[in-house]
Amino acid sequence: MAKTWKTLLIYRIMEREVRRSAAKYLTGRLIDIGCGTKPYYHLVAPGVSEYIGLDRDRPFNKAAKTDLVGTAYEIPVGDAHFDCALSTATLEHLAEPEQALRECHRVLKPGGFAVYTVPLIWHLHAEPHDFFRYTKYGLAHLFRKVGFDVVEVRPMAGFPTTFATLLCYYIGRWHRGPLRYVPVIPLIGLVAQGIAALAERLDTTEEWTWMYTVVARKPMDADVQHREAA
Repeated sequence: MAKTWKTLLIYRIMEREVRRSAAKYLTGRLIDIGCGTKPYYHLVAPGVSEYIGLDRDRPFNKAAKTDLVGTAYEIPVGDAHFDCALSTATLEHLAEPEQALRECHRVLKPGGFAVYTVPLIWHLHAEPHDFFRYTKYGLAHLFRKVGFDVVEVRPMAGFPTTFATLLCYYIGRWHRGPLRYVPVIPLIGLVAQGIAALAERLDTTEEWTWMYTVVARKPMDADVQHREAA
């Protein structure tokens, strides 16, 4: 997702959410799973001791800032290597999400937090590597299934933001060729996003969110033993 006139509103919201989550949950040695260009590095890095970006040897984005070559399914480190994890808009591109979450769980230390951003309503993108959309119930199920405690599943916005952003992508199809010099199409998109930002203050309907923030915690060994005893 590039930062263009079509994504100004959702980038502002994403940055706010990543900043909030990072300040509350992310400390110590961090792994950014599917890091790409590390778009949120400037928000997260000041609060962690080490920031390691993981991506494939042939990432989707050729400008990826990769520190560690691997995949979400196979992270080339030992167990309990990281204090926390971040993964933004990556889970929908993984054909085997449960396997990926198990691997994240493996590399986290007990008590470590994982912060994921995951879409509910979004258009096809990065085809053919676009596999899933997730409800809050599906996300909670997946994270718990692999052993995480789910701390929060938080919708980022409501219908106005989702509608305005998808409208921008829809009309953006004509902002190419000779029409790319016509400012009216971006102007319509910017006005729609401005109206949406105002409407979000009045309409808090969450069923139409485009994206969730998921915060999950790997239990301490004592937590697991307590559950088994119970």
